[in-house]
Amino acid sequence: MAEIVIMGAGLGGVIMAYEMKDQMRPEDRLTVVTRDPIYHFVPSNPWVAVGWRTRESVEIDLAPTFSRRGIHFKAVPVSGLDPEAKRIDLEDGSSLAYDYLIIATGPELAFDEVAGLGPEGFTHSVCHIDHAEQAGAGFEEFCKNPRPVIVGAAPGASCFGPAYEFTFILETELRRRKIRDQVPMTYVTPEPYVGHLGLDGVGDTKTLLESELREKHIKWIASARIAKVDDGKMTVEEVADDGAVRKTHELPFGYAMILPAFRGIKPLRGIDGLVNPRGFVLVDKHQQNAKYPEIFAVGVCVAIPPMDPTPVPCGVPKTGFMIESMVSATARNIGEILRGGKAKFQGTWNAVCLADFGDSGVAFIAQPQIPPRNVNWSASGRWVHAAKIGFEKYFIRKMRKGESEPFYESAALNMLGVGKLKTVTQD
Repeated sequence: MAEIVIMGAGLGGVIMAYEMKDQMRPEDRLTVVTRDPIYHFVPSNPWVAVGWRTRESVEIDLAPTFSRRGIHFKAVPVSGLDPEAKRIDLEDGSSLAYDYLIIATGPELAFDEVAGLGPEGFTHSVCHIDHAEQAGAGFEEFCKNPRPVIVGAAPGASCFGPAYEFTFILETELRRRKIRDQVPMTYVTPEPYVGHLGLDGVGDTKTLLESELREKHIKWIASARIAKVDDGKMTVEEVADDGAVRKTHELPFGYAMILPAFRGIKPLRGIDGLVNPRGFVLVDKHQQNAKYPEIFAVGVCVAIPPMDPTPVPCGVPKTGFMIESMVSATARNIGEILRGGKAKFQGTWNAVCLADFGDSGVAFIAQPQIPPRNVNWSASGRWVHAAKIGFEKYFIRKMRKGESEPFYESAALNMLGVGKLKTVTQD
């Protein structure tokens, strides 16, 4: 019998639980430990922030779903990890021993790295459902007294899709309320150019996103470093290619949503050989840590080296489909090890993304997500908005049913040539 523990129950952790359950032997035991007993569909957060969704419509109570699948569940925050003893310590004073650990915690949000940033400061966030609700309440107050709006990302951010989405969703809602003409909008980003996305672009995202911003009369500042945020004013440094500050902007705002940089969670930071200096988990091509081979990791908590340096630091995003490919590889690798084999599966790290813009959107496929790529495609249109709504409903439904990838989904993805696993190797 093997004790398998999953740390975290966000996107990666929940689908990891479902896929791991399918790969285990009957005698093995699977436990999920997480801070929050409720799963929230994070891609819906921008809609929550403008009142297009309620919190209840995008959340799942995990306990009954896990119980039906025979998955043990502890909704208690982790306080520490001892990889030498193969033990997780919890904040209630208890601990969990494991034979195999899968880290799927997601990130810690580094609001403190920019003075005045975040819900505790002067800007909003859509990274968590709590933040999205706060952003929604703030938006309702803002609409009573419309003023300039700033949306974007802080230095070191790696998840730019939600920033673009929220920019255009907010713009759409302002038009619907007939107050768009009273609200100057600015998009601020550390990306070296609009549409970089931390990936040096996908297809023609540069042209597509610049065109969308221009058409909607939204100004932008790229290669931008937010120096500080005060009440109603944001100091933004525009950085040249050589790293020098080319221009400093003092931007007034009545409402701002800025995505922060990410780092690894506190219980993991500083564990030599397990994490990098930012606290992200080091893994090989099989999602396995070299120093502690019984530890695997999936999702945003995984360390991915940045691409070519940019004047203002940008991280590499971990998109949903990319995370799902990590999950599939990890589940199969542990399944192989449990049966006397060795890790041999690799995720494709392909990316399939639908970015909703309120009444239109941009879609892209990157195979793999990190260049050079075999497929590098992007397109825009109203169909993306409808597709994002359909995906939201489908994904939440299968999570509530305790499924990761029904056979028809797998068949459809294979027909499209967008698989989750690379060809099995024997190295």
